[in-house]
Amino acid sequence: MVDIRNDAPVLVIGLGRFGAATAGQLDRQDREVLVVDTDLALVQKWADRVTHAVQADARSMEALRQIGAEEFQIAVVATGASVEASVLIAANLVDLGVPQIWAKAISLSHGKILERIGVNHVIYPEREAGERVAHLLSGSMLDFIQFDDNYVIAKMYPPRSIRGRALKDSGVRSRYRVTVVGVKTPGQDFQHATQDTVVSPHDLIIVSGSASDVERFATIG
Repeated sequence: MVDIRNDAPVLVIGLGRFGAATAGQLDRQDREVLVVDTDLALVQKWADRVTHAVQADARSMEALRQIGAEEFQIAVVATGASVEASVLIAANLVDLGVPQIWAKAISLSHGKILERIGVNHVIYPEREAGERVAHLLSGSMLDFIQFDDNYVIAKMYPPRSIRGRALKDSGVRSRYRVTVVGVKTPGQDFQHATQDTVVSPHDLIIVSGSASDVERFATIG
């Protein structure tokens, strides 16, 4: 297994919305980023925003070699409109020996193909965004992240039943089977919650637990 540095440079292929968002966030984290796209206008737009921007067709193995793709430890295949192009680019990166490959998929079948050819991480941005929005529509939660094993983390205002009381006295874990892991008081940073933390009506809380338990907790009033 290759030991990958936390600050390793990243190759991002495709400058659509997903690729651009990924590259932009990496740049804000002061990561070295090489973005690649066939659209010269997009490449020129991003030339001053990231470390390097190159116009190239990543479906070509020779083009990838010319930009030094094999020297990267992390690559993101952000193209998705063409399944064929996405799979070919990912296969090229696998053949070049890139240790960690992330790729966007537009369907489950697309994702399965990517996994079979050796992609380490398959991302379904549209599906994940849709699921997240569905959880937020009730208005009880302000943010919601779900992991594969049904474990979720959510941001919300505290239900009335736990306000003004220490967490150990409100029975959050025993009654609701969730854990309050963080509390943000207006004007302050998030603080790690303890059993002695007292939550006020104006605080924001970060809660973890199973999806059903967290959703139920958010609506208890």
